[in-house]
Amino acid sequence: MRPAVVCAAVLAVTASTAGAAPAVSEPLPARMADTGGGDQLITAEAPGKDSTTGEVIWWENAGGTWSRIGSAEARFGANGLTEGRTRKQSTSTTPTGLYDLPFAFGADRAPAGTGVAYREVTEKSWWCEDNASTSYNRWVNSLPKDCAAKESEHLIGYPEQYRWALVIGFNYNKPVKKRGAGIFLHVNGQDATAGCVSVPASAMRRILQWADPDSAPYIAIGTTSGATRITRY
Repeated sequence: MRPAVVCAAVLAVTASTAGAAPAVSEPLPARMADTGGGDQLITAEAPGKDSTTGEVIWWENAGGTWSRIGSAEARFGANGLTEGRTRKQSTSTTPTGLYDLPFAFGADRAPAGTGVAYREVTEKSWWCEDNASTSYNRWVNSLPKDCAAKESEHLIGYPEQYRWALVIGFNYNKPVKKRGAGIFLHVNGQDATAGCVSVPASAMRRILQWADPDSAPYIAIGTTSGATRITRY
């Protein structure tokens, strides 16, 4: 093509696009394979599998359009994230995937306006993580005989982290032994977690006040790209 023709073509393209609005990407939930079927979703996204920090965003769907309601910096497992379906217990990794949120609990009273089922932690509150127990990956009031204390969490022993928390339904409905137990969305401790997702206390309060059981909230955990990218769940 002659130089004059090239210049004319470039000018024509420039003129035709000068007034065009910049492309706006769809909100994250709209790009996901599944959101759980409800109208509320929490996304916990890390830059990569080895990341220990990222972002939690809570979203709401109205008339087919997802809107961002709030966000907070998030912390993940000390050893990053891993595919939930093949995760192994005691690896300090956060399981990726899409999960329901069975109930909330906390060492403090539920924040005003909390609508999800909430259990207040007492001296008798434990989370059984003993693979030999029939109560594996369950809240128990007083440890059953087949659940060893050294293999479980005495919830009241973590008043900062479990000030408020939501149970993440990882390995919950049909627990697979040695896959992992006690994965929660909870308040930040001092550093990365043992596999949970954590956020500042102010964000955890807002999430509990926002979550509506009638809207069937779910949480999606994943990375920005790669095999554990959040959009594939």
